[in-house]
Amino acid sequence: MSSLRIFNTLTRQLQPFQPIEPGRVRMYVCGITVYDLCHMGHARMNIAFDVVYRWLKASGYDVNFVRNITDIEDKIIRRALERGITIRQLTDEMIAAMHRDFAALGIATPTHEPRATDYVPQMLDIIGKLQTKGLAYHADSGDVNYAVRKFEGYGKLSGKSPDQLRAGERVAVDDGKRDPLDFVLWKSAKVDEPAEAKWSSPWGEGRPGWHIECSAMSCALLGERFDIHGGGMDLQFPHHENEIAQSEGAFGHPFVNVWMHNGFLNVDGEKMSKSLNNFFTIADVLEKFDGESIRFFMLRTQYRSPFNFSDVSLDDARTALRRLYTALDTVAPADVAIDWTQGHAAAFKAAMDDDFNTPGALAVLFELANQVNRDRSATDAGLLKALGGVLGVLQQAPKAFLQSGAGLDEAAIEAQIAARAAAKAARDFAEADRIRQALTAQGIELKDSAAGTSWVRTGVKAGEQA
Repeated sequence: MSSLRIFNTLTRQLQPFQPIEPGRVRMYVCGITVYDLCHMGHARMNIAFDVVYRWLKASGYDVNFVRNITDIEDKIIRRALERGITIRQLTDEMIAAMHRDFAALGIATPTHEPRATDYVPQMLDIIGKLQTKGLAYHADSGDVNYAVRKFEGYGKLSGKSPDQLRAGERVAVDDGKRDPLDFVLWKSAKVDEPAEAKWSSPWGEGRPGWHIECSAMSCALLGERFDIHGGGMDLQFPHHENEIAQSEGAFGHPFVNVWMHNGFLNVDGEKMSKSLNNFFTIADVLEKFDGESIRFFMLRTQYRSPFNFSDVSLDDARTALRRLYTALDTVAPADVAIDWTQGHAAAFKAAMDDDFNTPGALAVLFELANQVNRDRSATDAGLLKALGGVLGVLQQAPKAFLQSGAGLDEAAIEAQIAARAAAKAARDFAEADRIRQALTAQGIELKDSAAGTSWVRTGVKAGEQA
């Protein structure tokens, strides 16, 4: 159906994408563990796979997209106990905050958004299959663990053998594990854990391990073999490696055809981390920058590449986005249907088909904006808006975006414009210039024309860099 090529982490190659079922794509992305507010690393991952989702649909595929929610895990239990609330109260609160953040960033709603706690029976079924096949064992601690060395293909996603992975281990064998690489499938209940963190099982009361949750949810909603599995690069090992071991061990056939991983978000060259004190929540950043500018900032780097987070880079992205909106403000866009075989649309498609090369696609938008500014074509403006929509940008009213931002409100700006007009009428040009300069210092650019004076926010105040 398309000429799309995707870099497959499993094969370490850029390869043509062929879905298992022609015309349909089944895709799973590891979602958020909802014990706290989402951070900018979460924004990076979810915008990356939102673009994948949007481009697959724009390419004509019927996409079944699952993005899960981990709503039971050690950190969730601890945080709920610390705050003196139930696990459900905590997770509902954090899910609502996540949805607000994602909406602000223009992240589309997936086809399914399962909560792990709704799929415990499916997890128990997979664990039972693994035990029957000798790939899982009930330890003296009460936990049920996966016997990694009994799965022949372990390490194929990370590209390392169990012995190589073992060489990097610094964890002593404890909790009844036969090997440090073994991982927990079912955690035995602890006395001090709340009742809502405990489920009945053939191995006693307990709760699922993190890795088994994704195997159960993905297979329940997409089938035992599906097209694309995505997540952050930090999930490649051990989480995704363990998903493969569980799913292929239980079902006896390949699990996922294409594995995709996005690059890290760095701050001053280092991975964002609470321990390094360079940690930013999405809500923090939304207080200073609008969601579309944040999204545009992230689209400027291809999803597999690491990139650096800074206010300067965000300011630059916002300024660049204003250039595109200025073109749409100059020429009202016509409604157009995208012809992917022609001109700018074909160039945009070629970039996106090259492993979702968003920087290349944005370059096409800027070429098109230059053409709009030069030729004043409503059709070109319509194509600019339509192609931007494929990436989840340029869908606001241009004037609303250009006039948005912190600082003077609209009424105050209009009052200053009126005062300037009065000064000019009185031939007090010094006062009129003073008002213009004062507005410029506040990041407000005036545009005089025969129809009157309009204004936009430049996003740059006196003393700041563009």
